[in-house]
Amino acid sequence: MSTRPDTFSVYGAGSWGTALALQLARNGIDVKLWGHRPSQLEQYNAARENTDYLSGIPFPDTLHCEQSLEALVDHSLYQLIVVPSHGFRALLEQLQPLLSSQHKILWATKGLELKTGKLLHELVEDILPQTSHYGLVSGPTFAAEVASGLPTAMTVAANDETLTQTVSAAFQSENYRVYTSDDIIGVELGGAVKNVLAIAAGITDGLGFGANARTALITRGLAEIMRLGTTLGAKAETLMGLAGIGDLILTCTDDQSRNRQLGLALGAGKTLEQAIEDIGQAVEGAKTSQSINLLAKRVDVEMPICTAVQQILYEGLPPQEAVRALISRKPKPEF
Repeated sequence: MSTRPDTFSVYGAGSWGTALALQLARNGIDVKLWGHRPSQLEQYNAARENTDYLSGIPFPDTLHCEQSLEALVDHSLYQLIVVPSHGFRALLEQLQPLLSSQHKILWATKGLELKTGKLLHELVEDILPQTSHYGLVSGPTFAAEVASGLPTAMTVAANDETLTQTVSAAFQSENYRVYTSDDIIGVELGGAVKNVLAIAAGITDGLGFGANARTALITRGLAEIMRLGTTLGAKAETLMGLAGIGDLILTCTDDQSRNRQLGLALGAGKTLEQAIEDIGQAVEGAKTSQSINLLAKRVDVEMPICTAVQQILYEGLPPQEAVRALISRKPKPEF
């Protein structure tokens, strides 16, 4: 059985980064949490809780916020990045001169690079050539439930079996079940594409189209994930597991999902800008719809639902027209 690390550094003091930091700290790990707004970090340290996103959930004694990137790099060999995907490259570039070959790079960010459609592990390889040990954590997990200590399961995938087992041990607890995988691509894609599909599910519900339409969309959305994943070398069983269909079902059906909330607002007639302002936090699926379609075109994979979401968000396609176009496509075999 792997031994838990004594220390962890977590980058991203939003709801998800804080929730993961809480889980690690409750396991007795000394955790430093970084965010890009120093005034927020000072406030969280003083209040001993994340007063913006997870109010009322106290920090363990082993969790402290820290403003210095250098301090986090020095604090631990285990570096967990939980910033939105559009800030992933910039943070890696800031960390690059500070990291040694001994550091382990992990992320819980769900998305792709916007301009290139690159998967996040490709950015790690490009920007941190000194890092040979990396992986990610993903799965059907809402931050508020993790922070509250409710029963949760997730997946850890890494390119190194020892790292996979060590990170699994870091998170595992009485109420937190961790599964392991060596399929980084599958776990990445499951976590990224489901956000786009959750926007689509929210749109259909916002339009009042009912359970039949939602179920059909989720099922055909899974088919899109499977097509893209298998083309890129992901394992089908990964996409049928927690990091694939599990995360897809959670995000498409529960109103805690910010991506679903965005879809509901769009279906109800709000603009993208109005909806995101009302939600008040990053909605990964909006930008990911662009990068997923860029990637799908590059590898010649058809993803009509994801394409429709991008067209609704950025090309002015009315939601009703998008759904009508999807339903009226030429009949074909399901498999």
